[in-house]
Amino acid sequence: MVPPQPPKDPARRPNYGNIFGRLVLVLLLIVVVAAAAWGLGALNRRDAAPLGPPPFLVPIQEVEPGAAAPGNASAPGNTTTTDTNPLSEWATRVASKTDIPVRALHAYAAADLAMQREAPACRISWATLAGIGRVESRHGSINGSRLQENGLPTRPIIGVPLNGAPGVRAIRDTDGGRLDGDPTWDRAVGPMQFIPGTWNRWAKRAANDGLPADPQNIDDAALTAARYLCAGGARDLGTGQGWWAAVMAYNNSVEYGQNVFSGADAYARASATQ
Repeated sequence: MVPPQPPKDPARRPNYGNIFGRLVLVLLLIVVVAAAAWGLGALNRRDAAPLGPPPFLVPIQEVEPGAAAPGNASAPGNTTTTDTNPLSEWATRVASKTDIPVRALHAYAAADLAMQREAPACRISWATLAGIGRVESRHGSINGSRLQENGLPTRPIIGVPLNGAPGVRAIRDTDGGRLDGDPTWDRAVGPMQFIPGTWNRWAKRAANDGLPADPQNIDDAALTAARYLCAGGARDLGTGQGWWAAVMAYNNSVEYGQNVFSGADAYARASATQ
């Protein structure tokens, strides 16, 4: 026979009501802390969000090659300011309406003005140079780079090896790796993405300082691109046929030409607004 058990001490019985209440309290505290953390994070994210105009939009225009040239852009330096450097004022004004950095705009406009003196019949526009710069390197800002005041990117801009991989031409090294650092295959270099062989033929220094032209320098690259597009003054980029012949010589791709056209036309229209 099992002896009778003594009655349990009521003080030692588990108080399930108190335990449940404590669990509820803990859960409420967790929810409150989480909500406070989320709210603080949301506030910080809102404070850190960039203010200002939305990104500059470039609608892609599927223009048939040769059908048209981009719209007329505002003349660089055409301003009523009393600034001693009107090109600087112009670049600042146009930069505020586009996604083009002031330093890049200055280079595109300077190349435009130089070609007006050297080959006025070419009628190349800074907007076309900007259209190319946009596609080739986002105006020198590709891969986290940015243009410095001296015209050089914060890191050299060098393209992929032209080794015949899918979608890539095969071009054996032509400069011993002097410009692109690759002694086996050529690579496009600089903010306007010149192949070394093309650069060596058309390169010109923008500054009159006696130094060799540098494809990484946006001033030299923009001026050299303008000279190449004008092809010794034999093209008129104010016409559809001339514009498309020039851009397709830069990159023989209709899609590429349409991208450049779209950017150049959008920049030209934006620059013409008050």
